[in-house]
Amino acid sequence: MNKQSQGVAWSDEYSLGNEQVDVQHKKLFELVSDLVIACMDGSDVKRLRETLDFLIIYTIQHFHFEEELQLRYHYPGYVNHKTLHDAFKATVGELAEKLEKDGSSPELSNDVNKVIVQWLIRHILQEDKKIAEHIHTYQELVGGS
Repeated sequence: MNKQSQGVAWSDEYSLGNEQVDVQHKKLFELVSDLVIACMDGSDVKRLRETLDFLIIYTIQHFHFEEELQLRYHYPGYVNHKTLHDAFKATVGELAEKLEKDGSSPELSNDVNKVIVQWLIRHILQEDKKIAEHIHTYQELVGGS
């Protein structure tokens, strides 16, 4: 099964026009795809845990970068956006605990698809697009980057 058929392939519709953020988002899609594949192919818990751990670390780094960007451009929705990031980190932590407790399972695979994949897509299309629009408007009004 390829990544496209699992619904986690990158699409240009997710592009925000900020090269660094877009590269990071593409990497998140790759990591989530790897996690979905590992869940579905019956990978051992060690491989799943390594994949999930790397996703968690990368997500934390990405969220930090995104939050710094919001502060730099005085994004008015910063507090709400940070709250969404924090909630997602907690959710991924719960999935990691479930993996430790129960191992790989169809239920875990379903949760990864439902929780992580759908959250990532929805978050980029709805929330991150707002930031990109704000930064674009800010740069037009203030000038520069």
